Parts: sequence; C-alpha cells; structure tokens
Amino acid sequence: MATFLPPVEKPRGLLLKMVYLFTRRQFGKVATPIAVFSARMPAGFLSFYGKVSRLDKKLALPSQTAIIIREQVASINGCLYCMDAARWYALRESQGNAARFDALSQYRTSPLFTDAERVALEYATELTTDKEVKPDTFALLTRHFDDREICDIVWLVASEHLYTMSNIGLNIGSDGLCELTPKRTTRDSTAMGIGAIHDVPADGF
Repeated sequence: MATFLPPVEKPRGLLLKMVYLFTRRQFGKVATPIAVFSARMPAGFLSFYGKVSRLDKKLALPSQTAIIIREQVASINGCLYCMDAARWYALRESQGNAARFDALSQYRTSPLFTDAERVALEYATELTTDKEVKPDTFALLTRHFDDREICDIVWLVASEHLYTMSNIGLNIGSDGLCELTPKRTTRDSTAMGIGAIHDVPADGF
C-alpha cells in the first residue's frame, strides 16, 4: 500500500537524522510515519510527540492496561500501523501476549481481561465510536479507577486518535514490525528510535 506522500529519504536536522539511524538499526528501515509525516513536520514531532512520550511514562495506570486501550482505539479507527506497533511493543516488553490482542473484540466476555480492563475498554470504545460516553459506563469506571487513572484513560484515547488519524490521513499502513525478531534495545535507541515508531509508549510517532 503506497502512502499518499512519498517517504523523505534524507531528513534535515541532526535529531531527525539520529531518529532515522536508530529506527533503521532496530528494524532495518525507517518507520514509515517518521519518514512520511514527522520528516515534513519536525517541529510537531520533536515537541508534541516528545511530550506525549514523557506523559505516557508517568501514567498511573498499569502499562498492560494502557497498551490494550491504545490497541483498542487503533483497531476501531482501523490504523494498521498503530495496531502492529502496539502489539510489537507489548510482546517485546512482555506487557501482554498475542492472545489478549486477538481477544480484544470479545473483551466483554473474555477471561483474559480483568473486570477493570473490561470497563476501561468499554469506556474507550464508546468514546471512540460514539464520541460520547453513557453515564452508566462512567459510573462503572469510577468503581475501578480513581480520578487520576480516569484522566489517564481519557488521555490515552485522545492521543491515540491523533496517531491514528495522522497515519490514516496519509495512507500509512503496517510496517510489519511483528514479523521482525526484536533486537536488543539500548536506552538511547528506545528514546530516539522506538519512541519514534509511535507511542509504544516511548512514543514520538
């Protein structure tokens, strides 16, 4: 599937060049959202998406809950890149397994999810699909999460929409990350490379 804009092969600026280097070293290619979107809008990439990454690292929610919320939003919106990247990250970090991702469409009944996760996924589903949340759903949410955690969930849904719409708007599909054998990731490559492939959660896009 061709992107609407061709990838930028030679980025400008030292930091973007470093991001290209790290992602190419990690995956054998530069992540498509970086080469298509971020290279053309480096100010947004280097500021906003960097802040997304830092905020994700400070979430009060368990990371395994955060990653399935992002995956659910990406799935509903049909962002193949985000779905692939989130799954790759979760499997690499042992924050979930393929079965949980495969069972997301049955989250209401699947034993693979906790009651709290089911409520969080219901909230994320309603907000993403209907652009509103039923009062009863929010009331259930408050039984499992405190105020800060609820704001975390809202943040995850809202920021994931930005990622998915950016990718879909430019016809960016999956990079096939789950087909790769993960290499050892250094702290620098996580900050500059993995963070740049999307949220996952070192985000960056």
